[in-house]
Amino acid sequence: MAVNAKIIRRRIKSVGNTKKITKAVELVAAAKMRKAVRSALATRSYAMLAREMLLKLSEMKKLTKHPLMAIRPVKKILLVIVSSNRGLCGGFNSNVFKKAVEQIKNVDFIAVQRSFGKKIIPKDSKVEVEALTVGKKSEKMALKLGLKVLASFNQLSDTPHLLESRPIVEIIKTEFEKKHFDKVAIIYTDYISAISQKPTIRQVLPISPIDLEKMIKSLCEHGKDECDFEEKPVEFIFEPNPTWVLEQMLPRLTEVQIFQALLESSASEHSARMLAMRSASDAAEDMIGDLVFTLNQARQASITREIAEISGGAAALE
Repeated sequence: MAVNAKIIRRRIKSVGNTKKITKAVELVAAAKMRKAVRSALATRSYAMLAREMLLKLSEMKKLTKHPLMAIRPVKKILLVIVSSNRGLCGGFNSNVFKKAVEQIKNVDFIAVQRSFGKKIIPKDSKVEVEALTVGKKSEKMALKLGLKVLASFNQLSDTPHLLESRPIVEIIKTEFEKKHFDKVAIIYTDYISAISQKPTIRQVLPISPIDLEKMIKSLCEHGKDECDFEEKPVEFIFEPNPTWVLEQMLPRLTEVQIFQALLESSASEHSARMLAMRSASDAAEDMIGDLVFTLNQARQASITREIAEISGGAAALE
């Protein structure tokens, strides 16, 4: 079948324009990723000091009766699911959804309370799950799974600010303190490196030093050079008193956990989009090469055919 060279040239131009777009999106995503990673690492020192203070305060048994540290059998879980608002980011959203489905199917596992050495296994096998979604993709996924959506946040910026996380934290705190939920967990994508991101689940409430330690360890893996330090015993003096300090610190600690998860997810999203667009640009380059090869073949075939016609006409005249 004859190949139309005009159609191939048009196709080469179209793929070339697509390549320019994917390359531009890749560069923008790379710049946003670097900014998000810097923001994520900036909270590391605060998280470490907050964890140390929490452990010191937890040694005073009477202080663990704070509403945000209340450990009770789990009958209802609030699952905060963090995704993106837009696509073109490879398997970023699908990996979060797989993690969410896995946890919902094995809800008895996340219903176990772990905090300050305590472990409470739910007696009732029926544990209800509701969702609080961050990102349009997670809202659609929660509705598809038949989960009741408590609230949805779809207007966060590319690099979330602390103020943007506060409405989420207020809803979580209020619902937990009113005992509408016995446990709050968050599913987000942990940024490990530019080529590796891992869907992760963390317990937010009741506040757990175990999950704080996991979060800090993750931050240190992002910036190993900044984590080369020796842990030294620190003597804390709480003024005016430990109870007042705990009242002020625990809401902030909840806030920083949510904020950190949003930053991690943002960095992972931009990284996944950068890699997806790089792969698309490479695929466009390969496609252009194949189309140019096909065009050259068509041109060569056309030249050969014309030469054959000329030779045939000359032979007929002899």
